[in-house]
Amino acid sequence: MTTEKHLQESPKGEILVYRTEDGRVKLDVRLENETLWLTQQLMADLFQTTKQNISLHIKSVIEEGELLPEATVKKYLTVRQEGNRQVQRELEYYNLDMIISVGYRVKSVIATRFRIWATERLKEYIVKGFTMNDERLKNPPVKGSPVPDYFDEILARIRDIRSSERRMYLRVREIFAMAADYEPTWSETTRFFSVIQNKLHFAATGLTAAELIQLRADSRLPNMGLTTWKTGEVRKTDVTIAKNYLKEEEIEELNRIVAMWLDYAEDQAKRRKQVFMKDWEMKLDEFLRFNERLVLPNAGKVSKQEAEKHAESEYEEFEKRRREYKESIGEAEYIKQLEAAAKRLPKKQKRT
Repeated sequence: MTTEKHLQESPKGEILVYRTEDGRVKLDVRLENETLWLTQQLMADLFQTTKQNISLHIKSVIEEGELLPEATVKKYLTVRQEGNRQVQRELEYYNLDMIISVGYRVKSVIATRFRIWATERLKEYIVKGFTMNDERLKNPPVKGSPVPDYFDEILARIRDIRSSERRMYLRVREIFAMAADYEPTWSETTRFFSVIQNKLHFAATGLTAAELIQLRADSRLPNMGLTTWKTGEVRKTDVTIAKNYLKEEEIEELNRIVAMWLDYAEDQAKRRKQVFMKDWEMKLDEFLRFNERLVLPNAGKVSKQEAEKHAESEYEEFEKRRREYKESIGEAEYIKQLEAAAKRLPKKQKRT
């Protein structure tokens, strides 16, 4: 087995699977450097089975290609007491990925409890789209602890989700619905969302959504200038979304502004004061000024239609170049395969 050598003191993470008084299965883990390392013997102790059984399961995991040994196995120096002597031994440690894989294969009471816990988390993720350890997030690690705190990352991801075009539109529509003159079929509602979106983009970047697309959609650039997109490669539907062109720091700025404004707007709406649709634009401007952000003074220099036309035109050129590149790669690979096949053919013997 190929392993990566790390001749250093053995890691100190730990894992505990148990059943609470109310019958729930819980798992407590103390990670070191965002993972956990256990020897085969420690895994055997964890899942209440034999070291030989653990070894067989690890071998199967690797042979079936579920995990790669170089990514999951490291060697550490471990100090062991042998009689009256302390002896340093080099032992193989396996990371959290391997521990989870083995936990799904071992047959024991503890391993069954582990699978119950893991299945509950997986089911929650499939049904809700997320799973969280509330107790861990409510009780952050003490200063200097090797356990990382992911609370800020969760906040950043939630802000990013809230500011996504679809999610923000639904939230803004719910808030607008509390306006005295709101009509769901009113074309003014759609126009108003566009105005709100432009003001928020301008506050974060100094450009409206249309101006962002017009300025940054470029067929000559890698991925057409986009920094984010939905699937494995850029599609036509991606190039007309302004947020897809934002740099990381601009996305963070936009997400913070959107999160603050949605909280403010929701609070305003739920206080049941009579508000009209036209008031929301004024309230947004006031909110941005109070937070010392740029306020869009007009509709911008580029219309939505102009921006989309430009982006789609650039995409056609970009797609043409991408298709030609793929064809050239495919042709080169085909020639390479033919040459390899030709080399495997038996050589003709010369006539005497």
